[in-house]
Amino acid sequence: MVKKAISLIRSEDGKSYLIPFILVTSLFFLWGFAHSLLDVLNKHFQDILGITKATSGWIQAALYGGYFLMGIPAGLFMKKFGYRKGIIFGLLLYAFGAFMFFPATYVQTFNFTLLCLFIIACGLTCLETAANPYTTVLGPKHSAAQRINLSQSFNGLGWMIGPTVGGLLILGNTTGSGENKFSSMALPYMIVGSFVLLVAFLFIITKLPEINEEEGEHRVAGEIVKPFWKHRHFRFAVIAQFFYVAAQTGINSFFINYVTETMPDFTSEKAAYLLSLGFLFFWFGRISGSIVMKWIKPNRMIAVYALVNIVAMALVVANLGWISIIALFITYFCMSIMFPTIFALGIKGLGAQTKQASSYLVMAIVGGAICPVFMGYIADVSSMQIGFIVPLSCFIIIFFFGSYGYKTKHNVIA
Repeated sequence: MVKKAISLIRSEDGKSYLIPFILVTSLFFLWGFAHSLLDVLNKHFQDILGITKATSGWIQAALYGGYFLMGIPAGLFMKKFGYRKGIIFGLLLYAFGAFMFFPATYVQTFNFTLLCLFIIACGLTCLETAANPYTTVLGPKHSAAQRINLSQSFNGLGWMIGPTVGGLLILGNTTGSGENKFSSMALPYMIVGSFVLLVAFLFIITKLPEINEEEGEHRVAGEIVKPFWKHRHFRFAVIAQFFYVAAQTGINSFFINYVTETMPDFTSEKAAYLLSLGFLFFWFGRISGSIVMKWIKPNRMIAVYALVNIVAMALVVANLGWISIIALFITYFCMSIMFPTIFALGIKGLGAQTKQASSYLVMAIVGGAICPVFMGYIADVSSMQIGFIVPLSCFIIIFFFGSYGYKTKHNVIA
């Protein structure tokens, strides 16, 4: 198993990329943790501010909206300065946004908290624009999807730990006034901000290889390379990524609401721990997925997993008690491979255009800004379980990408 993993991060000429791979993989954990804390804040603000589910959805809108606005600038920055400087810049933005939560506890307004999350999002955009494609080229081309899924398994670990920390330090703070509960947000963000600065320092002192995506491409003189936006598989990947993130964010955002409404005996804090268990399924799915892809084509796995999630979401909408809760856990397992695999399939064969194309795939994360608000509105006017029709529809689109939209065509037009 260890030898197999090492072979995934070794170049064609036998050069090892172990240290760069470990450092870049740490980034996946960091943004997984940042994202999963949002799902705790979503319920927290409903409780202490008395806002509606639709309004609380603006927490995700602030974060994922930052991805959309920062996507192209991040891609251009990466193209000019390279992956390493892009990662360091992203880490510093991330840390700054996290430390902004300390003054936020004194300002004590919903809008200022949204500003903190927006700054964090700008940093995360740089990290994802760099780390996802960088991981795919740190080894043989044929194992790119396996490699990115292996790195993304640590993203799942961050998703798993975030709700536990948030449930303990934020939702677990049941004493004092609403203002004190508001202040409880500072500690987890101070911890993660300090850790992010440490990782930034390691990137500063470590020499990383700047990989040229044109290596290995052989073209006949006079051939004109198609712009990345003219590749059908890339356009389909952007669409699929938009709806995948929309589905995942919607499910994460209202998981606690769904559990507490379906199971009245569950408090918000206990539901947060249950969400951590869902992310354990997510994490296990990432690890197992990177192994299974040795035998099953990535696009086929996406299609099958999306089909399973369509059925699972139907059970959630049906509101069948524990059966629906179990269906949610199945959904997390099947969602695990979708983001990294869609990403790897989307940038396949794009060569030197990979950095810019990656920024558009990261921008597609804006789907996470729209879905929670829409789901929250449906829940406010109808019921929480009916809101889960939205992610169900998203998985139908992902199924079609895995079945058809992933196919690549030749990279030249003349």
